[in-house]
Amino acid sequence: MTDWRMPAEWERHDRTWMAWPSSGYTLGATVEEADDARRTWAAVARAVARFEPVTMVVTPPDVGVAREHLGTGSEHEIDIVEADLDDAWMRDIGPTFVIADGRLGGVDWVFNGWGGQEWASWSRDAQVAGLVTDVAGATHLPSPIVNEGGGFHVDGQGTVLLTETVQLDPGRNPGATKESIEAELAARLGVTTAIWLPRGLTRDYDEFGTRGHIDIVACFSEPGVVLLHWQDDPEHPDHEVSREAEAVLLAATDAKGDPLRVVRVPAPRTLRDDEGPVDWSYINHLVCNDGVVACVFDDPRDEEALAVLREAYPDREVVGVDARPLFDRGGGIHCITQQQPAI
Repeated sequence: MTDWRMPAEWERHDRTWMAWPSSGYTLGATVEEADDARRTWAAVARAVARFEPVTMVVTPPDVGVAREHLGTGSEHEIDIVEADLDDAWMRDIGPTFVIADGRLGGVDWVFNGWGGQEWASWSRDAQVAGLVTDVAGATHLPSPIVNEGGGFHVDGQGTVLLTETVQLDPGRNPGATKESIEAELAARLGVTTAIWLPRGLTRDYDEFGTRGHIDIVACFSEPGVVLLHWQDDPEHPDHEVSREAEAVLLAATDAKGDPLRVVRVPAPRTLRDDEGPVDWSYINHLVCNDGVVACVFDDPRDEEALAVLREAYPDREVVGVDARPLFDRGGGIHCITQQQPAI
């Protein structure tokens, strides 16, 4: 049996994969909303391409408009692979890349629209992980569980962060237990220690949420160090979520048996939008080769949060991209990207 391992995000990448917004709520209902989505996806792609190559999966009718928005002159290439799509959240629909003995593998989780949400369609997105795995020349590793890449974070040394409301969601894996999920993650990702947070951010449980993805709550920035979304305003419901998560993390140990150091990353000062309490989060960043592409929100806390990220990743350039159009659609920068590790 091959001992596959998911590298930590800060390990070297061969490239980052993305998917182009082409239909539905992700693209928007008006010309203006569609332009906003395309500009934002392109801005993230160009920011990532400062540090490493990007491959964008694009529906065939949209190749021309994608090339127009992505432009030319990036430090690294942005190339296009054509395929049919329902949505554009590559972290969730794409494969999770793993490595073993100089080989690349692509874990193909079952994707069912974040637990079979009524508004979601996924017949085409469910094929994307296999396609990307094939194009990348990786070994196809199908998994029997419903899972999404935004639902876990690893330290690359055997520890994984999860939330109890994603992998144990009856809409995803009815009857699953922590033990059964941990066994599958051990086989696919090479993890031996799981740290389960009770829940995700409040807004993520609204109609268009993921029901608790970890990648807007907490992430490893190095072995033994977890960055935590910290809502310090008691007027926001995530005030309690942050404290609950911190208590679990401080009581936990990693795969080496060591306690974790928790670094609070301040939540934006903005508390609400027209839909209710926001889930804007600086945790939802992508670590690239020599860089970090981070969410900003034209918020007074942007610079403070970027300073925390610069301290967490001292050898990398931290670049901010306005992520409000992404969060309006239910995600962030980490949600629309998926790293392919170097082997």
